[in-house]
Amino acid sequence: MTSRTVITGIGVVAPNGVGVDAFWKATQSGQSVLDRVTRAGCEHLPLRVAGEVRGFEPGSLVEDKFLVQTDRFTHHALAAADLALEDARLGRADYESDPFAFGVVTAAGSGGGEFGQRELQHLWEQGPRFVGPYQSIAWFYAASTGQISIRRGLKGPCGVVCSDEAGGLDAFAHADRAIRRGSRAMLVGATEAPLAPYSIVCQLEYEGLSTRDDPERAYRPFTDQACGYVPAEGGAMFVVEDEAEARRRGATVRAELAGHAATFSGTRRPDEAGEGLAHAVRGALREAGCAPEDIDVVFADALGTPAADAAEAAAILRSLGDHGRKVPVTAPKSGTGRAYCAAPALDTAAAVLALEHGVVPPTPNVYDVCHDLDVVTGGARQAELRTALVLSRGRMGSNSALVVRKGSPAAP
Repeated sequence: MTSRTVITGIGVVAPNGVGVDAFWKATQSGQSVLDRVTRAGCEHLPLRVAGEVRGFEPGSLVEDKFLVQTDRFTHHALAAADLALEDARLGRADYESDPFAFGVVTAAGSGGGEFGQRELQHLWEQGPRFVGPYQSIAWFYAASTGQISIRRGLKGPCGVVCSDEAGGLDAFAHADRAIRRGSRAMLVGATEAPLAPYSIVCQLEYEGLSTRDDPERAYRPFTDQACGYVPAEGGAMFVVEDEAEARRRGATVRAELAGHAATFSGTRRPDEAGEGLAHAVRGALREAGCAPEDIDVVFADALGTPAADAAEAAAILRSLGDHGRKVPVTAPKSGTGRAYCAAPALDTAAAVLALEHGVVPPTPNVYDVCHDLDVVTGGARQAELRTALVLSRGRMGSNSALVVRKGSPAAP
């Protein structure tokens, strides 16, 4: 097929800003918003630092009837979807005329831990009559897709990707496939809210979770002081469309989804996982019709452990060859935290904005890089950017790579 799938709208709810403008201002400045965990019930837990979305008032963005049915991670998704539709200038009249042509795909890993914990406490303290009926759906990782679809009346292809953290990129491939099969537009992305006490307890056994109490030292990927990552909440949603349809309605094409590939290493061995990631990169480049030297910036997965960082660095060098040592590499998530499935969605938003502005954002809190990579540190770097590579790895062996190409202006 000759059709291309393009991004026409972006909505962000992130620890460093709600909305594209606030998010990009903080991201390009290298602002770190990592701080001590403030959620009630978490005071005694070993996790000390995280990326919280503060000042987010879901009641001002989402109707009460949806708020009471859903967890915080879905509140993020509903709000981000609204922002993406607004950015794409897609109004209700656009999709109500043909609701089966519009669909939703999200990825999620942690689900609705805050909602689930509250209802289980009601069960324990007061009995089953005090458990709300929405307990059966609000915790479920598919809740965001379902609630966005119901709220907006979108009846086209809908799905949920469950491939660990890499699902945040794999969701784009599902949306692209739906567009190529005839859908007009898809809402796609990922959001997470893993900072409730129950959710944090579930994460304490995760290899690589940082329990440092200094926000400036808790998450420092690609350094000799790498000690793991800190979790975060929030995420991003996107409107993707067939390019011809987007041009027809006069939409601004922000970027093209040029290529994607996924692999499954199925191992905890860093060297084998690195080869799986390299294979995904090569597949994404092949689908995009890109040579390694066409990549202008890499948004790294940046797990933040010595072994995982070394494996990723090796994968970049293995898949991009000599160009891997020259291409700028960045990991803005070191200043916001790692939002699991939503982390690569936020990286994709940052990649699109970097392409638009010709700026590679820095990697916060990172200065002494110990790998043979050109990691951008200190401040943003001006550059001519045409094509970005976004990487993501799951905890159990999933690998994903996405090539994003700068959007072109409409023909006069």
